[in-house]
Order: sequence, then C-alpha cells, then structure tokens
Amino acid sequence: MIRFDHVSAAYAVQTPVVRDASFTIDNGEFVAFVGTNGAGKSTTMRLCNGLLKPTAGRVLVDGVPTTELRTSDLARRVGFLFQNPDRQICCKTVREELEFGFRAQDALTDEARARVDATIERFGFDANAEPYLLNRGTRQLLALASIIVMEPDTIILDEPTTGLDFHECEKVMGAIADLHTRGKTIVMVCHDMEVVADYAERVIVMTAGEVVASGPTFEVLRQRAVLERAGLIAPQVVDVSLRLVERHPELAGTPIATANTLDEMVAAIEAYAAGAKEAAR
Repeated sequence: MIRFDHVSAAYAVQTPVVRDASFTIDNGEFVAFVGTNGAGKSTTMRLCNGLLKPTAGRVLVDGVPTTELRTSDLARRVGFLFQNPDRQICCKTVREELEFGFRAQDALTDEARARVDATIERFGFDANAEPYLLNRGTRQLLALASIIVMEPDTIILDEPTTGLDFHECEKVMGAIADLHTRGKTIVMVCHDMEVVADYAERVIVMTAGEVVASGPTFEVLRQRAVLERAGLIAPQVVDVSLRLVERHPELAGTPIATANTLDEMVAAIEAYAAGAKEAAR
C-alpha cells in the first residue's frame, strides 16, 4: 500500500511541484494518474518509490515513511519503469540487463538465474542481443521485464506506451495487465485516455501539482468540468456518449448515456432504435 499524507515536494528552492497531495493506493489496485505536462504526475511517481523525498507531509510504503527506508529496500518493494527506457538500460546484453537487479542486491542465485531464463523465454528475447541495437518497443519491453523479473509487489510506470506503435503498445500493456491479474499493484502515468479507459480501475487527476479528482475510471472520465480543468479529453466513446446526451437530453437515463466501450455503444443504439421502432407501430 502507498499512502500520501498531505505531501508537497519541490526541486531545490523552486515552487512546489506537488502541493498538499493526499491519497491511498491499496494493494492490488490498477491506478492511472492523468493530467497535462507539468501537472506533477512524474514527480508524484518519484515520491512513490523514494527517488524524491517530500518537502512536507509523508509518503508511506506499507505503512513505513520512505524517509525511513533504505533505497535498496524500496527497490525490492516498488519497481519503477522510466518513460524513456534508455535512461534505465545500462548493460551490454539482454541477459546482463535482466540479471542487473539481482547483482545489485548480491542475490544472483540459481533461482534468480532460472527466473531470468523464464523471462527471456516469456518475452522471446535474444539473450545475447545488445539492448541499444533493439528497436524502441523492444527496449521498452526489456526495461519492463527487468522490473518484472525482480517480482516487486508494486510497479510504477511513467508513460509506458510513449513512442510505441499500436502493436508495441498492445504487447507492453498486455504484460502489465498480466501482472495485475497476478495480484501486483500497478500505478501508471498515462496521457493516452484510450489506454487508461482500457486498463485502469481507478483514475487520479492532477493539475498544477494538486489532486483534483479520484475515483473509478469511467466515473472520473465522465466529469466534463474535471477534464476541462485538467486539460484532458475523454476517451472517444465516452466523449460521443456525453455529446449525444448534451444534444439530445431525451437520451439521459438510457444505456447510450452510460456507454463506455464501442460494444456497449453499438448495443445501446441498437436497443434504442429497436424500442423507437416498436413504439412507432
């Protein structure tokens, strides 16, 4: 569990980047942080795993303030995927990259090597390939795999799909979704509202360093005022649903007004059309 208790943070003596933030992320949740650039999302992620310490308030991981935990202890509990994998990858081969975390903790046992082998097989990596010669999507997947192999309970992802094409995005998010189904806590910063809608269970909206909304994904993504304040646009189907109700108030209270996916929207429109046809007879 991660808990922010009236947390503020600043770099050097600058104005706080995060302001009086309070929220809790429970074990096993999949939470997405959304907001425009400069909203404080990435700083919040660095506070979560102790890369940055709060200037006010407390960040607690499993009930212990990050200021009281060693960096190595935090790394075992909370894995972190940077937005740019090239800031994370540092070894000459894929295998060495996957072994790096174990070596850093002096824990490269036979069991650890077996986990590395299983990870290489799972993702279809060439163990001897040089990471920087891999394409962008594969480097991102390798950076993610280097966290997965360590099996932390919580995984923080800072824009995991940035720069990826559709198929690369699906592969990375598929791996992340699989982690969640196995009980891992997922905390993700993401600008792609479609990805947020497809995967996150809860959304926390930030703007100007403040948390301005938190709740179940589609409840938050249907709040026009919140999205406008944060400079966000709802996922396409949700946006269409909201616009239809705005233009045709008689649709309020129908499934069209609550459709969150394309399948739901198609079914809702078909049902509404069928009902209108029956009423006209």
